[in-house]
Order: sequence, then structure tokens, then C-alpha cells
Amino acid sequence: MAKIYKGDFGYIEHTKKRTIIRTAICLAITIGLFVTGLLIYKSQKSIFSIVAALGCLPTGWSAVNMIMFIKAKACKTSDHNRIEAVKGGLLIHYDHIITSYDKNFYINASTVLDKNVACYSADKDLDAIDCEKHIKKMLVQNGYSSYSIKVFNDLDKFCNRLEQLENLRSEKGIDPFRIEDSWVPGTVQTPASILLSISL
Repeated sequence: MAKIYKGDFGYIEHTKKRTIIRTAICLAITIGLFVTGLLIYKSQKSIFSIVAALGCLPTGWSAVNMIMFIKAKACKTSDHNRIEAVKGGLLIHYDHIITSYDKNFYINASTVLDKNVACYSADKDLDAIDCEKHIKKMLVQNGYSSYSIKVFNDLDKFCNRLEQLENLRSEKGIDPFRIEDSWVPGTVQTPASILLSISL
């Protein structure tokens, strides 16, 4: 099975399954160690209990991560197909869970081109204005100012925006894939990669 990376379509569903399996394994190991200690020493006061207690930390972290992905709203296949049909040469990233201090934003698709950031979310509870402010703040912190940021909750409008950006890309001869591929580790991240880095 092909590996699915952050930003690929299907990332949320893939990671959800992986975190469920990982959490189950961590929990089984932790409980197994504790029970083994009880069976061998007939007491909770053993090295097994101490190791089991320490095992609760990664188990708890994994469980929190699992819950985040279970709650996440992934991009629908029908939406993905529609976006792919109009994207042209644009670089589209899918399945973001953009995290901020007090809330999470479920973004189904995003693209960045020539100081324009366009995102789509099918989440009816998403506060688009807050999301736009958060993305803008993260970009400014990384040295990118004066970017136009728009979060759409209407797929038709998002696709219309993609068509506009594809026309702009074609006119200016911009290759967003080459821009991402030419990034040198240790230098300032590209705006598209910043969106990925602020996502789970």
C-alpha cells in the first residue's frame, strides 16, 4: 500500500486508522505489563507497575491524537474529484487539521499561488474569518505579509477561484511544484509548507 503523506488526499482517514491501531497496541502493552507484575509478584509494587505507569504517557498522547483524527472531517471523494478536475497546474493539499491555541480548523483543500491562499472547508461549523486570521498570523510570523487569504465553504466558489488562479498561474508561468521541490531545508518555509506545518 502506498504511503500517504500530510497534504495527500486520504491523509485523515489513513492516519485515523493508524492512530487507532497504535493506541490499541500501547494500551495492550501497558495493561499487559501491569497484569504481568500482579501475576508474578502478587502485588502492585513492582518494576512492572512502574514501567506500566510510564507507559501511560505515550498511550495517553496516542489516545488524544486518535480522538483528534476521529473528530476530523476529511475531504469527500466527490469534492476531491471536482477539485482535481479544475485545478490545472495548481498544487493542492488536502485534509488539513489546522491547530490554533483554542480551536481546530478542518480544511479539506488548499492552494497557494502568487500571494494568494485559497482554502475550502465543508465544515459548516468552521469560523472562516477566524481561520483566515490564524493563517495570516502564521504566515506573517514566517515573513510572508500582504497575502490574500480566503476560506470558502462553498465548493462551487472555491472551484471558480481555482480556475482564476490557474489562469494567473498560466499567464505568469508559475510552477508551484517546482517551487516546493526547490525548497532547501533550513531556509524559510514556503507558504504552502507552512500550512502543512501548522496542521496535524
